[in-house]
Amino acid sequence: MRIKDVLAAKPRHEVVTATPGSTVRDLVASLAEHNLGALVVSGDGTHLDGIVSERDVVRHLGRDASVLDASVEQIMTSAVRTCTPEDRLDDLLSLMTEHRIRHVPVVDGDALVGIVSIGDLVKHKISALEFERDQLDSYVHQS
Repeated sequence: MRIKDVLAAKPRHEVVTATPGSTVRDLVASLAEHNLGALVVSGDGTHLDGIVSERDVVRHLGRDASVLDASVEQIMTSAVRTCTPEDRLDDLLSLMTEHRIRHVPVVDGDALVGIVSIGDLVKHKISALEFERDQLDSYVHQS
């Protein structure tokens, strides 16, 4: 299974982004509006500048409540782990588990083409395993 299969199965294909100069307050509103746990940070909507998650917001709020008026650029992660549509699902699951990250942008060359969460990957993996189980069950009971 490849990441492109996970992206194809997602109900929404657009990537919601935040600009580096937008405020954390605007970011929080966008996370809530779209029911997301993280947003890709992109100045132009197609290239990756960073990523920012609910966790990033909470950690910064714990230190300084005025962070809501700061720019997203001040709290985002700039060194972003990414994957490509051709990467294997199991490899990405391992990377996400090892580095304790929940969202990974998908890039093709330098263009942002999607984002996957650990939940997306687990859901896709479970669906594939259920299909395989059903096929085996059908084969066994065919005789």
